[in-house]
Formats: sequence, structure tokens, C-alpha cells
Amino acid sequence: MKVLFLSSEVVPFAKTGGLADVAGALPKAIRQIGHDVRIFMPRYKFVDPKETLPGTDIKMYFFENRNFTSRESLYGIDGKDYSDNYEAFLAYCEAVIPFLLGMKWIPDIIHCNDWQSAPLTAFVKKKREEGSFMRTATVYSIHNMAYQGSFPGREIENFAKAAILSADVINSVSPTYAKEIQTEDFGAGLQSFMQERTKDIYGILNGVDYDLWNPAKDQALVKRYNRNTLSLRTRNKRPLQKEMGLAENENIPIIGMTSRLDVQKGFDLIAGAIEEIMKLDCQLIILGTGDPRYHKLLNEMKERHPDKIGIKLGFDAALAQRIYAGSDMFLMPSRYEPCGLGQLISFKYGAIPIARKTGGLADTVHDNEDGFVFEEYNAQALLEAIKRALSAYKNRSTWNKMQERVMGYDYSWDASAKKYISLYVKALDKLIK
Repeated sequence: MKVLFLSSEVVPFAKTGGLADVAGALPKAIRQIGHDVRIFMPRYKFVDPKETLPGTDIKMYFFENRNFTSRESLYGIDGKDYSDNYEAFLAYCEAVIPFLLGMKWIPDIIHCNDWQSAPLTAFVKKKREEGSFMRTATVYSIHNMAYQGSFPGREIENFAKAAILSADVINSVSPTYAKEIQTEDFGAGLQSFMQERTKDIYGILNGVDYDLWNPAKDQALVKRYNRNTLSLRTRNKRPLQKEMGLAENENIPIIGMTSRLDVQKGFDLIAGAIEEIMKLDCQLIILGTGDPRYHKLLNEMKERHPDKIGIKLGFDAALAQRIYAGSDMFLMPSRYEPCGLGQLISFKYGAIPIARKTGGLADTVHDNEDGFVFEEYNAQALLEAIKRALSAYKNRSTWNKMQERVMGYDYSWDASAKKYISLYVKALDKLIK
């Protein structure tokens, strides 16, 4: 099967969020199965087109024009979108069909991701009406419905809507989120169009790159370990407490969190519950950056409870890995979470998730089985879930069995890639009907 994969960001070339991780990992997993997959992305100012995708022979194609090569970042700067986003990403989409025809390489599947490549699905549909690209199916993946590419007054007012109306199949990054975005609460104004396409909407969980996220190989850890050497895990705890300026005691349960400090990630709930959390027999470690009001809150809490809360406001990849390895629990109280990567990584590292039942969290974390789940979006529900987790932690034999269970889960990209191949077949089947 020939697959053209479009993404506006791909690790290691450019990244603002999870889309880049998917685009850097999924094509490699599809290639390993044996398919001819190629990637097409914009070339931003800071991207070297001579670079290749590490660990694979996948061909990378970069679209160049002045809208992109003059940019310091991907979509905007200082919190404001670039004024030429419409022209830039429309040109990116318009370039694909002439490029393929010139190469004389016509893919079976064109896989578009999020709003930046969405209009291409409409262009392919129009080409079919004209008698070409008759055997090329389009797949549109929604990584976050909140970002749609809205340009009021322009010819294409909403890029995401264009794909929802024209793609052969629509995919989201977890089964539950695929259902949620068809509702008023999560559809971000496009729910009626999603409901019209409900038979063509699927959900496939993202995978984890276990070459990167693996406590047995992780060079950032004080002590590496695996499922069979779980007892070694505790050697990462005291060093983490020391690094974060906390009381050093391996018997105190640590609740870790690495996240954008934002309402979407549940920080309004944390703000409402944090005084009560500080009264519990636990320590809280948070790594992230985001909304200044949460920066202020966490700094104030650190001053008042220096032995109970450790914070680092910023991004530190190595520290994130040490938090996964040194924490006993991992906190994800999200308002919504299309897939979630944190809970899948925490499984591998043996940190038990405390999570809200939404999106990919609902699909992967099950109460009292492999985590502690709350459903109502309020601070009290969060607090009760934390208390249940801390109570369960006291029975160390049962807790260790839960850790062993979750560390054995397989959320590799290989498993996800096989599901994407099945999705591609469904898209191609639609061309026959």
C-alpha cells in the first residue's frame, strides 16, 4: 500500500504538541509492516531539508514557500496566530496534487492530520469528480477538535469542516474521544457535521515509542529497572525528592504530574483541591508551564508547604522521565483529553494514574484495576480519587501487583499501526461502493 502522510509538524523536525510525536512515530511503524509511506510537511525557517527521519528509510518531502521559510515558529508568536496562516497552509495543501502528478507516484491513501492539511481532502474529492485520483482514498485524523483553522470571511472558512465533509473516513486518537466530538460538549461547534458522518468516524489510540520511554533503557534515571526488577524502582525516589527540594522519605507516596498548566489539563480542579491535598500524607511534584495564574498559585504553595510540593515551571525532558520513575502515582485530571500520552508512559514506568474519565483516559485507565478514576469534573471528585489511591498504596503487596500489571501493557506504535492499516482498507472499500 502507498501512503502519503501529511502533518504540519513531525519529530524531530518541528514540534509544538502531540501531533508531532504521532507524525514522527506512526509512519515508521507503518513502514516496518512493509508499506510505502512518505511524509509531506512544510519547511519552516529552522528546518534543515537535508535531515532524514532517524531509524528509517521513509522519504521526507518538504514544501517550501516564503510564508513558511520566514517563520520563527509554526503557527504564531507571542500567543497570536500568524496573519498569513490561511495563505500558508492553503498553499501547502494545494501543492500536493501537482507534486504527486509530477512525481508520477499516486498513493492509495492520503492521510491528513488536523486542520493544517484538512483542505486537501476536498481537493482530492474534486479531482475524483473530474476523473482522476479515483483509487486514492482520504483519511482525516482529528488530534484536538478545539483547533479547527477558522478563517471567517475567507473562501474556506473552516479547514477542519472541509475535511469532515469530504474525507472518506474520519479518525480520532481514541475511541471515546471519537464519540465525544460528536456531542455539543466536545464538538466545538462542528458536532452536527460529525453526527452526519457518524458511520465513517473511528477512534484509534496513539502509541508510545518504547525506545524512548522505557525505564530499562532510560539514561536520565538514577537506577534503571523493568517489570521483573521492580524492587529497584524505589532507588529513583529519594533522588527525585532531593532534586525537587522535598523531604527525603521513600515511604511517603509521591504524586507526579508533567503537563501544560492549563484549564484543559484540569488545573482549575487542582487549584480548588490543592489546600486539601497538602493536608494528606503525600508529596506533589509538578513540571510544566502555561497559564500565569497557575504559575502564581504553585509558587505560593511551594512557599507555604516547601516539604510537600515540588515544582519546576518550564520544560525539562530528563526531569519528566525522572518524575515518571520516582513518582508512585501520576495525575491527569483533564477536562478533556483526546488520547493522552502521560498515562501510557506512566504505565510503562510503574506509576499508577489518577485520571478523569474522559477521552483516551477513559479508554485506558480503569478504576481499581490499573488506576484511580473520577468522573464528575469538580475538585471534590478529584480529591476523593487521590484519597482512594493513597489508601490503596498502604497495601504494598497489592500495589506492587498493580504496578507489575500495568508495566506489562503493550501500547506500542506497532499495535496502533496495524489498526491504521485496517482503517486504510475501510477507506479504500468506500471507493468501490
